[in-house]
Amino acid sequence: MRIAVAGSIATDHLMSFDGRLADQIIPDQIEHLSLSFLVDELDVRRGGVAPNICFGLGTLGLSPVLVGAAGADFEEYRAWLDRHGVDTSSVLISELRHTARFVCTTDREQNQIASFYPGAMAEARNIEIKPIYDRLGGIDLVLIGADDPAAMVRHSEECRSRSVPFAADPSQQLARMEGPEVRSLIEGAAILFTNEYEKALAEQKTGWSDEQILDRVGIRITTLGSKGARLDRKGEPSIHVPAASVDKLVDPTGMGDCFRAGFLAAHSWGLPLERSAQVGNATAVHCLEADGPQEYTLTPQSLLARMEASYGKEAADEVRPHL
Repeated sequence: MRIAVAGSIATDHLMSFDGRLADQIIPDQIEHLSLSFLVDELDVRRGGVAPNICFGLGTLGLSPVLVGAAGADFEEYRAWLDRHGVDTSSVLISELRHTARFVCTTDREQNQIASFYPGAMAEARNIEIKPIYDRLGGIDLVLIGADDPAAMVRHSEECRSRSVPFAADPSQQLARMEGPEVRSLIEGAAILFTNEYEKALAEQKTGWSDEQILDRVGIRITTLGSKGARLDRKGEPSIHVPAASVDKLVDPTGMGDCFRAGFLAAHSWGLPLERSAQVGNATAVHCLEADGPQEYTLTPQSLLARMEASYGKEAADEVRPHL
């Protein structure tokens, strides 16, 4: 199964300030604010929903295709993804802008000052799916993740017009998108991914009820954090899949992307929906137990051990032939 993943490509620049941000602010000078912090640590992490999902898929043995826009500074990131089985040939490289960047300073009380530079992400709307489809000789599924909203809408419209199955995964961009954009993104999706809050927001933005959305998508997957995930299909009872067991909590960043990678990999292997969600959960906790969305180590042995510990030997045995 050939999966293309469209979405944001970004790096996170995370700095630690060994003090209190509030102590640096003089209330009667707030209109002339000018602050500078001497930080103790700088952690540069690879991120963006599309590379996060592609990294997970590549680790699970697939060859996902990354679709998105980045800057000329993308080459080191590209080499990392290439080494982990990701096809980066379809990334659009901007001639004018840097790769999107999140810059954040966190003080010792976990207060933050942050900025997000979208950069090349704004050019993702110029990407067409057809040349990618032609280069690959076909695409089985396009996941449309959080990105420039115009790009998300364009990709969904093109997939519908070309009868290419797609998964809608609007994530944090739901807050920015207007009702018509959300309706266009969701309509006809083979899979719709949201968390509980995004599920309610999608219903509010579209004006569609839960049942009306189920009329328009094949499978609705709602991630529930520590409670696992819920799977819904029209005319069928909901399936609740408990979360996988966790050894240690380190950093939840990218956990949802990791779930999607595990679910889509298992789905591509032809496993049932419930088992696919179990693989998604078992994959996601690898990310939860690491510091960063692409810093985890996942092996066949570690995944099978987590599957057996969380869902039983039968579940692990069903996954084993695909690893």
